[in-house]
Amino acid sequence: METPEPLLRELIGGVLRAERHRQGRTLAQVATASGVSMQHLSDVERGRKDPSSELLAAIAGALGLGVLDLTRRITEASADTGTARPRVLELRSLYRSPAPFPPARHRGATAAVRLAA
Repeated sequence: METPEPLLRELIGGVLRAERHRQGRTLAQVATASGVSMQHLSDVERGRKDPSSELLAAIAGALGLGVLDLTRRITEASADTGTARPRVLELRSLYRSPAPFPPARHRGATAAVRLAA
């Protein structure tokens, strides 16, 4: 059985942490420079939080990286892991419904379900 591909937030966090360690900087230093709390930065580095594009730009900038450079490093890191399959979530088991999607609760959800089908 193949190992599932890591989530993007895990790859982002790993690259950010590796760069911070490479620079010999602490969480507190990077958090202060990026305007992010230490706890939130720690959660991002551990792959527990999905950073917004603005937050990602602030953290990458505090580390002297551009967002494009960060994405290049993420691509290289994911290629090095040798993982081949993306994670797939089974939505049916989450909703306990025989239908592939939960019932729509408003018109916008109905349209989204129709587009996805």
